[in-house]
Amino acid sequence: MIGSSADSTPGMALREQLAADRPPPEITRKITACVACRKQKIKCNMRDGPPCIRCKKRGLSCTVNKSLQMILESDADWKTRTEARLRSLEAALGKVAGHVSMPADIFGDYSAEADGDDEPMDETRQSASASARISVSPTQVEKHSPHNFEIVMDPDSGPAAIPGSVVSPVVALGDEHHRPAWQGTTDIISRGVITLEQAQSYLDVYQNRLDHFLYRIMGDRKSLGQVRSASPLLLAAICAVGALHLATPDFDKCYQEFVSAAAAHTFSRRNTVDDIRGLCVAAFWLSGISWTCIGAAVRISTEIQLHRSIFKALSGDRTHYLRTRLYYLVYVCDHHFSVAYGRPPMTRQDDTIGHSSAFLDTAHAVEDDARLISQVHFWSVASQIYETFGIDVERPLTLPMIEPLRRFSIKLDAIRADWTERFAANEYVGNYPRKGVGLHYHFAKLYLYSTAFRGIGQPGFKPPDVASDIDEIANSAVLSATAILRAVVQDTEIQGYLNGLPTYFDLMIAFAVVFVLKVSTKYAPLVRVDAGEIRGLVSDLVATLKNVTSGMHPRHLLVSVARGAETLLERCSPEFNAGSSGGGGSVPANAHVTMASQPQPTFDEGLYNISSEWNGASFDNFFMGEFDFLSTQDAMGDSFQPEWGDRLMGYQQTPQM
Repeated sequence: MIGSSADSTPGMALREQLAADRPPPEITRKITACVACRKQKIKCNMRDGPPCIRCKKRGLSCTVNKSLQMILESDADWKTRTEARLRSLEAALGKVAGHVSMPADIFGDYSAEADGDDEPMDETRQSASASARISVSPTQVEKHSPHNFEIVMDPDSGPAAIPGSVVSPVVALGDEHHRPAWQGTTDIISRGVITLEQAQSYLDVYQNRLDHFLYRIMGDRKSLGQVRSASPLLLAAICAVGALHLATPDFDKCYQEFVSAAAAHTFSRRNTVDDIRGLCVAAFWLSGISWTCIGAAVRISTEIQLHRSIFKALSGDRTHYLRTRLYYLVYVCDHHFSVAYGRPPMTRQDDTIGHSSAFLDTAHAVEDDARLISQVHFWSVASQIYETFGIDVERPLTLPMIEPLRRFSIKLDAIRADWTERFAANEYVGNYPRKGVGLHYHFAKLYLYSTAFRGIGQPGFKPPDVASDIDEIANSAVLSATAILRAVVQDTEIQGYLNGLPTYFDLMIAFAVVFVLKVSTKYAPLVRVDAGEIRGLVSDLVATLKNVTSGMHPRHLLVSVARGAETLLERCSPEFNAGSSGGGGSVPANAHVTMASQPQPTFDEGLYNISSEWNGASFDNFFMGEFDFLSTQDAMGDSFQPEWGDRLMGYQQTPQM
């Protein structure tokens, strides 16, 4: 333990320490008079401490200088309290160590240091030492050590080999058998966060429903035991996502468990394909950390060369078939949270993407692979749109941009036509495979056509040579946005999907709401559209979302989308009651939009500044950390400034798909 023998007091220990240099001074009496009375050399009448009676009457500052005796006694009292706290802390940590199977000598180094160190530790050092022992656990941290590299002379490698393939890290003796400490030792179940029964229920809802919305990230069906042995990170992700969609109180602790496990993988050199699956599961459904998770998944997938498995997959190798389809999932997820947020995607148009159609001809391909490849094709076009038009929302469309835009539109039409009729009803998610293609199609069209509003209100907007084209494109953008909203309002089957679809769908629903409300309010003089019909449709959507989200976990992103849409509708149209039908709830299929070239109208920017409603406790949702519902700049080219505390939509530059 810390300190001297059990029968010695802190004061005696301090005296013994000082005696090694010189005897401590003999203090005959304590200082009891204040400074003011001592200067006057008069008696200081102090009953219960300063101020004394004289200073109190005269309004003087009454202070008493500390004598050496008082300093020694104060120091001894501090040491006594600190030792008692440390003993309590060690006892508590000892119980924790026994519960999580930590080494029995966890305090060995510290105790030895304390017993052999003649210099007492100050409060800062003791606090830092205690914090270090609490935060660093040998069961959670992989030991890293610098290592050199050696040149690999591979006789089978030709001069056209990848440059980096000629060097390899030198593996230390015994390191080849080393695995990260979190693998095969502890997981969310063994640490007592949840029970086996709870984990099984979360795995069931994930494999029987959620996984089929994302073309089976898990691949072949796995038992709980197989998932536990494969990757604690994957297990934690499944439990967090399952708890969210079952609306159980376990969600918060499962979420934190996943975050801790994912953080431990940051610098690991021994990640697996199952760890990538865990990161993808979290990225698709846990939107607050989606970008971080997919960034890690892209890095790991390239480190373990998933993008090079396509060639062996095409030759019929099942292992490389599974690796390739996982890379396609990483590609789709990356584009969900890059292109849609105005960020350059990290995955590129490489050989794997180029051979995506041929992948479906391999011996192991199934219908889920066809659904996955349809997404690859959609996002491949979206990447081209992103690269062609960029993110400058202040630059209006010009004549050279019109033809590429029309060609992209034709490509999207072809993808929809090719895939819609190909998919039949699914055993687990009904008609989602076919209806999902339609939703993604309208999402992509809205992203593409919203470019018509770039630079609106700016000098040079809509020059005569493209005026009619911009009117046509703008009309198509409004039709795509209202098609999204109508699908949610009118299709009860789609409503049943909402508590299960990835957060990208929630994002695009939110953007469609903001888009049509801005068009029908702020730009009403510039865009002629039936504002009453649009607001009625949004009113119906809000009522639908409130009904759908009534049984969802409060941390579900769609809960915040419903609240935000309702608040925004009330501010845009106070006369509309979000709980009523609002006037029909649909926009005619032949709704016509034209835009004039008048100056930008006067508009109350405060109409959209509803940060007070979203910063309150009732709207506190850490899932929203990546989102900005009304960003500083969007496809309308406006200058909105409200930073919603929980930020609903992540269009940092432009609300791209």
